Amino acid sequence: MPAESQQVMYYSLAIGHHVGMIDCLKTELECPLEGYTEWLKQLPMGDARRKLRGLLTFGEITIDSTHTSLLANALSPLSLSGDEPYKSWSLRLIELLAEIEREPAIYLIVKRQMA
Repeated sequence: MPAESQQVMYYSLAIGHHVGMIDCLKTELECPLEGYTEWLKQLPMGDARRKLRGLLTFGEITIDSTHTSLLANALSPLSLSGDEPYKSWSLRLIELLAEIEREPAIYLIVKRQMA
């Protein structure tokens, strides 16, 4: 990311934390709630599964730079040899986690949408 663009992003994030959230994100992955639940069942028991399960409990979770390794490690086996659509979902989420690794100011907001 060019330095000037990076500064604009940092400024926007800083202002957003003072005056409210600036929604500059776009939808990167969608899956039906039933599919999401099945996806979670394929993850090993532990912190990564618990983190993603928060969506079912709270209706929204935030994924930031403190979660990238945890989630990527848990999703990796599914991204390599899981059944579809879980393989594709895992691969896409790992790609998004890699973007956070490259730019830690970026984070994901995962929301449950009511039909």
